[in-house]
Amino acid sequence: MNETIIDIQDLKTYFFTDEGTVKAVDGVNLKLEKNKTLGLVGESGCGKSTVALSIMRLVPWPGKIIGGKIIFNGEDLLKKSNEKIRRIRGKEISMIFQDPTASLNPVFDIEDQLREVVKLHQNVKKPEIHPILLDMLKRVGISDAEIRLSNYPHELSGGMKQRMMIAMALLCQPKLLIADEPTTSLDVTIQAQILELIKELKRIYSSSMLLITHNLGVISELTDMTAVMYAGKIVEYSNTLTLFEKPIHPYTNALLQSIPRVDMEQEKLLGIPGFVPSLYNPPPGCRFHPRCKHATDRCMRDDPPLEEVERGHQVACPLWSEIADDPI
Repeated sequence: MNETIIDIQDLKTYFFTDEGTVKAVDGVNLKLEKNKTLGLVGESGCGKSTVALSIMRLVPWPGKIIGGKIIFNGEDLLKKSNEKIRRIRGKEISMIFQDPTASLNPVFDIEDQLREVVKLHQNVKKPEIHPILLDMLKRVGISDAEIRLSNYPHELSGGMKQRMMIAMALLCQPKLLIADEPTTSLDVTIQAQILELIKELKRIYSSSMLLITHNLGVISELTDMTAVMYAGKIVEYSNTLTLFEKPIHPYTNALLQSIPRVDMEQEKLLGIPGFVPSLYNPPPGCRFHPRCKHATDRCMRDDPPLEEVERGHQVACPLWSEIADDPI
């Protein structure tokens, strides 16, 4: 058995607003093994990024983690003081944010921002920092690294900014790397380069990775395990190959069937009927039931737990065995 590096148990992160309580993450359970990549996939607004921010203890106001555990290397991150979390954040757990333009400080040059990470987390003398930064920029594929260190963020392209964010995340060789939509703002050619770079650097540094995306193509290429998230909850969890070959939950099936196929003719794309529910007032029972043609009174009444249907394959649907051949 591989060792678990992070174990998220019944995590609940809510946002308390004037309009009501947003249950962004509502009872999420996830496990990630060392040196593996876990994909977290789902539509925009389902709570994926909030899971990542909860791990980092960076949930913005008015959000608050109200329950659960986040066990990292055997210790609960939610019980640690702010000072201890700051020592872990950036060193043992790093995050690549989805918008590098918003993540880099426009008034400091690149060297200042990268140097700060090394100063905070490594016992390195000041003259030794510059060569470390140059080496890391070369590793992430930045040419003219000496010049780029003196640049400000506005002088860099989108792809270069994302490479800088990757360099910043990997400077301290973290045990866990969280990549939150790392290619969202990039064109498809640069996306492919960045994903290949992340994959290679993860291998070099033997890091575990949580990859958050809505792109199932990216999931299929980079992940070992995949969790499908809908309206604040995990609805299916499996190794990635099984998920693509034998999806069980109606929502997972609908996502996969909405992707254009090059090996078959389609007159029109399949879509998922209805709308994503409001997390201010989510529907009772299974949150997908308003969009599911198989829904019964039980689905509308009872909140289904994740149930293991095969070893390592869990699904939150009481009808899974009845609808396997008629998923949507």
